[in-house]
Amino acid sequence: MESAGRFDRVVRAAVEQDVLGPGQPVAGFLDVPGLLGSVRDLFAAFEQVPVLHTFAAKAAALVPVLRLLADAGMGCEVASPGEYAQAAAAGFDPGRIVFDSPAKTRAELAHALSLGSAVNADNFAELDRIDALLATTPSASALGLRINPQVGAGSIGAMSTASRDSKFGVPLRDPGVRERVLAAFAARPWLTRLHVHVGSQGCPLELMAEGVRVVYDLAEEINRAAGRQQVTGIDIGGGLPVNFSSDKTTPTFAEYAALLRERVPGLFDGRYTLVTEFGRALIAKHGFTAALVEYVKDAGGRRIAVTHAGAQVATRTVFMPESWPLRIQAFGPDGTRKQGPVIVQDVAGPCCFAGDMLARGRELPELVPGDLVVLPDTGAYYFSTPWSYNSLPRPAVHGFTATTGTPRFTLIRKEQSMAEIVAESGGEHRDALVSLAAPDLARLERA
Repeated sequence: MESAGRFDRVVRAAVEQDVLGPGQPVAGFLDVPGLLGSVRDLFAAFEQVPVLHTFAAKAAALVPVLRLLADAGMGCEVASPGEYAQAAAAGFDPGRIVFDSPAKTRAELAHALSLGSAVNADNFAELDRIDALLATTPSASALGLRINPQVGAGSIGAMSTASRDSKFGVPLRDPGVRERVLAAFAARPWLTRLHVHVGSQGCPLELMAEGVRVVYDLAEEINRAAGRQQVTGIDIGGGLPVNFSSDKTTPTFAEYAALLRERVPGLFDGRYTLVTEFGRALIAKHGFTAALVEYVKDAGGRRIAVTHAGAQVATRTVFMPESWPLRIQAFGPDGTRKQGPVIVQDVAGPCCFAGDMLARGRELPELVPGDLVVLPDTGAYYFSTPWSYNSLPRPAVHGFTATTGTPRFTLIRKEQSMAEIVAESGGEHRDALVSLAAPDLARLERA
């Protein structure tokens, strides 16, 4: 059984301050000082080299979180117009926003170019679109091309973006592609950046470093062919994996930077401006989700605790439990860690399908109605990518500080209301189909 953890005081304070309990049966919590500590660690790992550290908005697409990171000196990597709008609302300078997406529309490209945001083209056809836009409207944007170095996949295929047939980037090792890349840069003096992102969870550091090395070598080749330093920036992406099995942070930004210095020393000699796009590694371990146990039942010889956290907040864990397992911690109704003998239990969510299981066969102190379960390491993706199955409301998310005294909370996102759920489901257009189908409905009435 786990001993007291670093967030135990916070769970108890959340119950005492009525931000968690029967009236708020599921909520997310984010450690603000902890997140800022990770930002400091990232900056320290890449010190003494010109670098723009951007936060991958997809990892926590919440405007207050993005605003905090903007004030901490970071830029923002966005992959959709929605994420771009959130970054703008958070106050990021457009010049510190990097726009990545494999499906950018002409309108989205024009918007980013007009504001001077960096753009990484995903393919040769996108370069042609940018050509056409620049022919009519000059831009101050840093413009790059995403390269798939085809160095292989990690242990989670869905999270690997440098496999032979990945949908992302230009496949560098396909026949004739390297020559096309060199020709594309030769024809476009404004193309000054290369982008690579090998993958995220499940990708070992050695694989990530190899992808960066391949793209660094390509930058050197482009510059030799140009007779000048045309490529001035290398975006090495993000993707540092997270340890979900304990509170320990491993690997660290410092370990990754040290490996890059060993494998790609020229990356750090000052000739290239670096860009990073870390997301999960910055924030995952600084958040947790807590949920009320509503019922406990026995079925087929198994004990099942039915909670308010399931696929609507932990979608990846429910559908890919082998790849995205989460620890489960048991707390009593007062927010204190449960003690006593452990029993084997399943922990289920509230969604109306049989597979909505957070964990199967876990050894935990016996859960009873009114208890709480805590899911550590859910600061990334679990808060900001809810699944609307069963029209369950998006839960509240609270920021907290617990460095001294009683933990203090602030609301990052309020719980979604029933009125908001109805509005989101087309409530204002309630009679739209009835009006459209009026003649058919009349015939049904006469039949």
